Amino acid sequence: MGTLITGGMLMIVILILLVLGILYAIVQYNRLIRMRNQIDEGWAQIDVQLRRRFDLIPNLVETVKGYASHERETLEKVTQARAAVANAGSGVANQAEAQNMLTGALKSLFAVAEAYPDLKANQNFLALQEELAGTEGKIAYARQYYNDSVMQFNALQQTFPTNIIAGMFGFKEKEYFRIEEAAAREPVKVSFTK
Repeated sequence: MGTLITGGMLMIVILILLVLGILYAIVQYNRLIRMRNQIDEGWAQIDVQLRRRFDLIPNLVETVKGYASHERETLEKVTQARAAVANAGSGVANQAEAQNMLTGALKSLFAVAEAYPDLKANQNFLALQEELAGTEGKIAYARQYYNDSVMQFNALQQTFPTNIIAGMFGFKEKEYFRIEEAAAREPVKVSFTK
């Protein structure tokens, strides 16, 4: 009789451990899903701000063109960089590379604008300048939120025992949104006061 009770108790303990293991796996799977969705939401916020900057550029180019039409090469570089952003695809690395090129082209455009006092005083240019400055700040914040989410997700899906669940369900490491050029690490200069 004592062996029967011990065997029954052992089965109950094994069953409880099995149920707890399954519950743990469910909780960790759901956590990975929430974090992956948080990353997707973070990327969507970056995309919104990049689109906003993308949409400002034609107005900015047209305003500069009116004052500095002989600066054709700089204006073409901005236009080409904008086209590269449009054709970059959806990958984080592709977008980062295209955005780096656009940031460099915008810096050249603002450097050209420095030589035109009438342009610097133009109300339309000043409004576009302020809008771009605000957008750059929002891009930086969205990028930080996205990269923080990626760091948390990657850490979670790489640590034991969650890495087992992540591997079973095909969770992959996410890419950071990085700025590669040293010049692109600096904010776009949008102030024309001396």
